[in-house]
Amino acid sequence: MHLIRSFTLSVLIIGCFSGTLVAQSYHASTVSARGTQAASDPWWKHAVIYEIYPRSFQDSNGDGIGDLNGITERLDYLQTLGIDAIWLTPINPSPQVDFGYDVTDYNAIDPAYGTLADFDRLVAEAKKRDIHILLDMVMNHTSNQHPWFIESRSSTDNPKRDWYVWRGGKLDGTPPNNPPTNWISSFGHNGWQWDPKTQQYYWHHFYIEQPDLNWENPAVEKAVFDSFRFWMNRGVGGFRLDAVTALFEDPQLRDAKLLPGHNSYGDQLQDNSYYSNLPREHDVMRRLRRLTDTYPGDIVLVGETRLPTEELSRWYGGAKHDELQLPMDLAFGFIDKMDLQQFRHLLSEAEFHLDGNQPLFVFNNHDRPRSLDRYGDGVHNPQIARLLAALLLTTKSAAMMYYGEELGMVTTPPKRKEDVKDPIGRYGWPVQKGRDGERTPMQWDASTSAGFSQAASTWLPLPPSYTTVNVAAALKDPNSLLNWYKQLIAMRRTVPSIHRGDITILNADHPAVLAYARHIEGAPSTLVAMNFTAQPQSITLDAAKHGVSGSHVKTLMSSAGELKSNMSVSFTLPPFATWIGSLTK
Repeated sequence: MHLIRSFTLSVLIIGCFSGTLVAQSYHASTVSARGTQAASDPWWKHAVIYEIYPRSFQDSNGDGIGDLNGITERLDYLQTLGIDAIWLTPINPSPQVDFGYDVTDYNAIDPAYGTLADFDRLVAEAKKRDIHILLDMVMNHTSNQHPWFIESRSSTDNPKRDWYVWRGGKLDGTPPNNPPTNWISSFGHNGWQWDPKTQQYYWHHFYIEQPDLNWENPAVEKAVFDSFRFWMNRGVGGFRLDAVTALFEDPQLRDAKLLPGHNSYGDQLQDNSYYSNLPREHDVMRRLRRLTDTYPGDIVLVGETRLPTEELSRWYGGAKHDELQLPMDLAFGFIDKMDLQQFRHLLSEAEFHLDGNQPLFVFNNHDRPRSLDRYGDGVHNPQIARLLAALLLTTKSAAMMYYGEELGMVTTPPKRKEDVKDPIGRYGWPVQKGRDGERTPMQWDASTSAGFSQAASTWLPLPPSYTTVNVAAALKDPNSLLNWYKQLIAMRRTVPSIHRGDITILNADHPAVLAYARHIEGAPSTLVAMNFTAQPQSITLDAAKHGVSGSHVKTLMSSAGELKSNMSVSFTLPPFATWIGSLTK
């Protein structure tokens, strides 16, 4: 590799939780404050997207519920962290059965979160800090309280009847026990709800209170697309498309094939291919992409797409790149154990099977227990948290974080059924306790209500950990997980090989260490090595074997004090340690 021109590197050794963390400072005439973004790259291509659950981030008016003005108050913190965009889970008016994913008005703000003026202020203040706002668009369904559905349900000949999926029952049965198919809802039990008034069933992929829109009807597409226009006209930077693989259903209404086993609600598992990920989804995505491309600012479409890698490529539009820019690669968040082979396999899949599209890795979100509870072993959690952060932020992917991840927040599920807010937990208790545990308020400081609210009680209780695990404490500790994240994000922006470089898996046969090189013409390569076990592991990085040349190795960051600033390519990684180094000639 050629030496970089006009790029200098200085290394400062500072303390780390488990040893020495090596921080870096960079200067380059070709590197802007926002990093090494190529002039032709859209802003989202290498972005760090930070998911905020608005109810839980910051309460500005003392009612115990987070709101838009609270998010605006915390923008300086997010700017300092280094994120590029905020994804807000739904802020539209809603009965809050599914906390916003049951929408009653696509073109308004729920009063619990504020007003349209508050939203406009958030967008404007975020823009001053080079932060884009992404909205969650619930395309698949509405609330059963939405005016559209109220009309649709009023009679079989109402003009909006065909805006939802209504069907008669099977011939061999008596309502309400003869649904059109055996399809089950994602939230348990048959997904067809009998309506006595009009003597038909409606389909709900999710809760009974969330009837599915009928995307076979062009009027539905027009109405929803008009809402996209409404928000783009207000300056949003993009959208996360909820349940986007569930827009269409099999027109022949064939029963799903049953599979071995049962879900947490007691339903027999089934193949959902008749009501998920149907080919017509892609026609809608292409038309939506054409719409968003007519607006300036590189509007980005992020998809909730829990699919195998070969299916994800189709959601980009394959080699045509004409559908979503960033389908979410959720597989990383479902490994749920420190399985090196699976992580290595997924990295390779993303590199070679996405038709050159930009991956978007997701380890945490509002629907899953937090990563430390899924991957931690209770002994090496600080090291494992750093490893997962490095894996997210030093690969080729755009990255998605979940609020509090940078602090090491953990899942705190309810202890009693009567305390559960999430309907999933009430339906599935005690096997399924719901998603309250990963949605607890952000832990800002050790004061009452963790600095989240001035209310006597908050919508979800605060975890006991907030007194020690919080932003204020982390900012004072140079060895904190928060500062590890900040340095990784800074490196991601300013080191060309990490920002825009290719990725090459190294030592692919090593049973315990994940290693890869990030490399780009004209700049030093970056080597990354992570020990996935609780035992020390020796490794000699084989970068030269893959054409990544260099003889001088210098540590950039490490979670282990044993790994000093000047090294060779042969070393021993302590348990769950992460090492990141620069390789030059």
